[in-house]
Amino acid sequence: MTSASTATGLKGSSARTAALAINGGPKVRTKPLPARALFGPEEKAAVDALFDEAIRTGSVFGYEGAQEQAYCREFAASLGGGYADAVNSGSSAVYVALRALEIEPFTEVIVPPITDPGGIMPVALAGCIPVVADAHPGSYNVGPDEIAARLTAHTSAIIVAHIAGEPCDMAPIVALARRHGLALIEDCAQAHGARYRGRRVGTFGDVGAFSTMSGKHHATGAQGGVVFTRDESRYWAARRYADRGKPFGIQGATSNVVASLNLNSSDLAAAIGRVQLAKLDSIVARRREVVQAIASGLRRSRAVSLGWVPEGAEPSYWFLRLHVDTSVLQVDGNTFATALAAEGFPISASYRAAFQARAAWLIERRVFGTSGYPWAAPEYHGPYKEVRDLACPNAEAVLESDFNLHLHERWGEEEVADFLAAVEKVEAAFAKD
Repeated sequence: MTSASTATGLKGSSARTAALAINGGPKVRTKPLPARALFGPEEKAAVDALFDEAIRTGSVFGYEGAQEQAYCREFAASLGGGYADAVNSGSSAVYVALRALEIEPFTEVIVPPITDPGGIMPVALAGCIPVVADAHPGSYNVGPDEIAARLTAHTSAIIVAHIAGEPCDMAPIVALARRHGLALIEDCAQAHGARYRGRRVGTFGDVGAFSTMSGKHHATGAQGGVVFTRDESRYWAARRYADRGKPFGIQGATSNVVASLNLNSSDLAAAIGRVQLAKLDSIVARRREVVQAIASGLRRSRAVSLGWVPEGAEPSYWFLRLHVDTSVLQVDGNTFATALAAEGFPISASYRAAFQARAAWLIERRVFGTSGYPWAAPEYHGPYKEVRDLACPNAEAVLESDFNLHLHERWGEEEVADFLAAVEKVEAAFAKD
């Protein structure tokens, strides 16, 4: 890979690249970008009211009280109805979703290649075998054909993640899961408000798992998550697995009924989340407007375009994934994106840190001491006892060609114009003669 530091050494391009900020030239964007300002006086008022009530009555607020119950009802209603349970993180939401499906240990769970580690670690922690499938060509997201290529007689479930707020191609994935009798979990941590063929993501699978930490579209505070399902029995199972196996939904039980962890949320988090949830639609709508303006301006670019999404997808843009056509450039995509970032924009030139197929903990099977479990367990009879040979060429390719622009809903015309100017500047510097 050509590094950005060698850009001025490219034959015939030194004069053009000298003006790039990465080589000491002036930046396109010198003014600080607007802060997101996710929390405002409304969230503060909700928290103040909770404390005022606690002070007035002398009681403490806890969890599963009026605020949390209301937040869960409102969250489920935002997805068209069903059941929701708030938990303490998105990773916990994935773990609870797995446990609620009562998946047997030492079975295989197909997982996406590009995601947060917390999106697949719960599989191994639940005693199952995470099997990384490749991405759909030109996408960070796993595709139906790539899932099918990893299926064995030992597969019990599929986890898909809608990375960057871009929906997976859910129709064929759902059909595949149903055809093989497999449970399907949607990891919607980065995809609040995203739609596929008119329906919100999180409503296609058996269970949806959401993150509500402070960087997401809407938040319940510093950390948080939600488990969503339209199946009441799975909802009660989720409640049990989120709270140490308490016998929620079971009549006559006199003790906890299953072993699990305390993964509860709280009324304080829910009070914030209720205010945030009311803002979600406007946040997503504004992000789409910003991206539409960028997409319109990129029509003038030969090198940069929005990444591929399936037909019927309406992303919610946790970040904007952009594709670089290196056939018209003298450099690779990583070099181009690094130079673009130097012009004053929050860009991740590579999302390789999210490439789970090469994660050290996974390859070295570091979950339960040095045992190698669950892969090394004698109860596991599948073909994936070693995970280092799971090739993901599509994911490797998109990580080389695409980069991430970290925009948000407070970007305006000036920020869009400056970004497009930076693209034009860097593209002109690196364009083939």
